[in-house]
This record gives sequence, C-alpha cells and structure tokens, in this order.
Amino acid sequence: MLLVLIIATSSVFAAEKYTVELEMKDGELIPQTLEVPAKTPIRIKIKNTGTSPVEFESTQLRKEKVLAPGANSVVVIAPLKPGRYTFFDDFHLSHPQGEIIASEKAD
Repeated sequence: MLLVLIIATSSVFAAEKYTVELEMKDGELIPQTLEVPAKTPIRIKIKNTGTSPVEFESTQLRKEKVLAPGANSVVVIAPLKPGRYTFFDDFHLSHPQGEIIASEKAD
C-alpha cells in the first residue's frame, strides 16, 4: 500500500512541472529567454542541434548539463521565486547568455 502511495505521489509531482524547450546550437541559445511561472517546478528539455558539445550552466541555479552533438536531455529546477536567472553555454562563453524569467503570470 505504501509503495502505491509513493508512486501516486511521484506521478502527481511529475505532472505539476512546467516544461519549456531550449535548443543549443554551437553557442546559440534558442530561445534566449525562457519565461516560466514562479513557485512551480520547471523542466527544461534541452536539444543540442549543433556540431560541437554544449554545456547548459547556471551558477545562480547550481545546474549544469553537458550534451554531445545531437543529444537531448532534461534539467529540472525547483520552484523559483519571481526574478531573473541567467544561464549560459559554458563551452561557448563568447556567445550571449540566456535568461530565465520567473513571474507570477507566466504562461
């Protein structure tokens, strides 16, 4: 019975994540700005469409993920307070940073 409750609870939390998609292409971040709701777990689906490895990194959020060319992955972020959080491709530091904007009214 406890196992069923744990599985059901896990499913509920998984369903509550807000999902956004990010394409990383040889240093380019598409889109450069991700708008998300505050106070909600976030799932970022990342796809590397470039010809070189990329690394999603955010020192503010303490997240990093390396992807080989053609790879896909997911980064899960705990609920954020309203605000702006930067991220970047650590393998292409000469390119502009991206930004996650967490607000009360994000769609």
